[in-house]
Amino acid sequence: MNTTSNCDIAIIGGGPVGLALANALQGNDLNVVLLEARDEEINTSDPRSLALSYGSRLLLQRLHAWDSIPDVSRITTIEISQKKSSGHATIRAQEMKVAEVGYVLPYTALHAALQHALHQGDVQCLYGAAVSKLDSANSQATITYSRQGQEHILHARLAVVAEGGKLLEAAHPPEITDYGQSGIIAHVISTAAAPGTAYEHFTAQGPMALLPYKDGYELVLTAAHDKAQEMLTWDDATFLRYLQQHFGDRVGTFVSVGKRDCYPLRLKRAPDLTFPYTVLIGNAAQTLHPVAGQGFNMGVRDAWELAQVILDFAPHDIGSAAMCAAYRKSRRIDRNAGIRFTDGLVRLFSNDLPLLGQVRSAALTLLDHVPPAKKFVASRMMFGANG
Repeated sequence: MNTTSNCDIAIIGGGPVGLALANALQGNDLNVVLLEARDEEINTSDPRSLALSYGSRLLLQRLHAWDSIPDVSRITTIEISQKKSSGHATIRAQEMKVAEVGYVLPYTALHAALQHALHQGDVQCLYGAAVSKLDSANSQATITYSRQGQEHILHARLAVVAEGGKLLEAAHPPEITDYGQSGIIAHVISTAAAPGTAYEHFTAQGPMALLPYKDGYELVLTAAHDKAQEMLTWDDATFLRYLQQHFGDRVGTFVSVGKRDCYPLRLKRAPDLTFPYTVLIGNAAQTLHPVAGQGFNMGVRDAWELAQVILDFAPHDIGSAAMCAAYRKSRRIDRNAGIRFTDGLVRLFSNDLPLLGQVRSAALTLLDHVPPAKKFVASRMMFGANG
């Protein structure tokens, strides 16, 4: 027998973005239910580390999640370079009048901190709840999910899809751009690591990032799909030799590499952020190339701004066309600018066209010597287009 219940807001997906939204809505006399397919006692084992912007840190502090996160490494300098080119730019926190421009931390640590903060409040968390269907009719969203072997139906004024978005992809197919690249992630150690310095290195095969973390760097190395799969089969010595040749000796000699994982890279963009009584945030709304570390930070801003819009409306107007329109308007500039920024970087720098090489070199040099331009780029990276 199905059980039926009602709430004001149902959040589908208990990853960091869904948890951020749930935390932002706590203590506001709203009936909020979070649905997560994983069991409560099982935290995510996602091996990735996150590049978190200074702006995201400020939001996490407001959500009472930041101070409980262990193992955070700070980024105070970002070195941007292009392979086989003299063009480069350096962004320093001191020039931006902030203590740090960003941070590196394990995905699992952030997830646990947000989960802990949520359990201190009044949001109902249903773990082991696998959502199979999402419909909207009669001024509400209807969610069908299974839990503990039983099917349940939840009616909500507003359903927020915070992970994946596959529930709606059949009816609203996303726009997908396959970059023809995969990203290899691993922890690497070198002989002359520069504490607090992150590196964004552009090459013809795609961008490469070294993010300072603990005793070394979190590596994100992009390559064509076939080449990336081949790299996974290499022994450590072969991989380290390749990395040395690919990046150079600015951090000394690469001496060790941890477990390597690989993910396909693409731009996936939902056709709209809202549907009747439904809002998409985070990866359900857009999945970005990891260049410049914008994707997750945009998801945190999605969650924060949606919460502010919800709280601006009376409870009976939550999920209304007016509320959804207000959210779309609040996110339009930041979302579109973030997508264009990351997509443009990939297209501009992931090729070996001679003329474009000269343009890229000149652009990086110009960026390094024009403070207003550097401040503009740094502000976008730290706070998004809305500041």
